Amino acid sequence: MSTATLTGVCPECETDLTVPPVVQGETFSCPECMLTLRVEDVEEGRLSLSMVEVQLRDWGQ
Repeated sequence: MSTATLTGVCPECETDLTVPPVVQGETFSCPECMLTLRVEDVEEGRLSLSMVEVQLRDWGQ
């Protein structure tokens, strides 16, 4: 892929994102809402993103 940056939209806050080259399965945080996003697909410089659910530990308290 020859593009220097990729673009996408956060599925939660709909912020337009421009990121350096990433690959399918990679994760990063949205700078606006801080949600962790997973790259589902990269096609023609556009990212398909999904939210990553964070599982909190139950410490039994």
